[in-house]
Amino acid sequence: MRCRFLFVTVFLLTFHLSAISATTIVKKKQPVLPASAYLSTFHYLKTCPNLEGIIHQKVNAWVKRDYTLAPAIIRLHFHDCVVRGCDASILLNHRGSERSAQPSKTLRGFDLINDIKTEVEKQCPKTVSCADILTAAARDATVLAGGPFWEVPFGRKDGRISLSKDANRIVPKGHENITSLINLFQTLGLTPVDLVVLSGSHTIGRATCYSIKQRLFNFNRTGRADPSMNVSYLNSLRRQCRLDRNYVNLDASTPRMFDVDYYRNLGKKMGTLSTDQLLYSDVRTKGLVGLMAMQGEFFTGQFAVSMTKLGNVNVLTGKKQGEVRLNCNNIN
Repeated sequence: MRCRFLFVTVFLLTFHLSAISATTIVKKKQPVLPASAYLSTFHYLKTCPNLEGIIHQKVNAWVKRDYTLAPAIIRLHFHDCVVRGCDASILLNHRGSERSAQPSKTLRGFDLINDIKTEVEKQCPKTVSCADILTAAARDATVLAGGPFWEVPFGRKDGRISLSKDANRIVPKGHENITSLINLFQTLGLTPVDLVVLSGSHTIGRATCYSIKQRLFNFNRTGRADPSMNVSYLNSLRRQCRLDRNYVNLDASTPRMFDVDYYRNLGKKMGTLSTDQLLYSDVRTKGLVGLMAMQGEFFTGQFAVSMTKLGNVNVLTGKKQGEVRLNCNNIN
């Protein structure tokens, strides 16, 4: 009887200690946070307190001279984030980099980012990443174009890899179907709402005639124009697109105003890119287009939310991840 009591006691004690050990192990296991959780609006508060002032001053000066730089910087930011995340890989300028890819041929704003970086290096050497500069510049460009303001969290590192084949494979070219666009955004952690809202940046953007000439003259190799286009708008675009290098506004109504006319135009079959018009044709996105067209305040508020999400895509933040480039065009 005594031996039996001793055995039970030892068994219970062993079980209790095992439970404590298991509980301790569970408690020690920390949740895995996304890299964006380590970004902060206070990141440069002590090391470069005038950073946002420098960026705003430079963006304001350049956009005043050329208003088309505002949408160009927003587009440059998107091209950066969609490939490898927001790591300034689009800024690297070497043979075979993303800048040499076909979708990058019409990107602009590199000189503006370099100008900002030069001034930042004077005031805060070896401190601020090019990725952070580009993200904040896209925000300031939005504001200068009449769009919303949002707080940009900082702390991104610059990537060391930039490959043209990645950009050629991933970056949308303006003729994809909605399913492929939704899937692309999903891989970035973005939703169909983000797709529709971020497409709204086309309210101030431009496209080359080269990118739309198939819609105008040889849709699906039929030798005819895209039947989904408003005829009057089609004829207007044909007059503007006598040369491939010419530009056309993505919002034919109010191309210099950050408003919801871009969405209203889709309801009139006046989407410039086929990907624009398909947003109104697909059941998964049509309702969202209608909502944006009717609710201007909702659009601007959601644009700030979606741009924040875009700026947090696959960022590099760890001590062993990336670097702070001294020159945005080259790795250190």
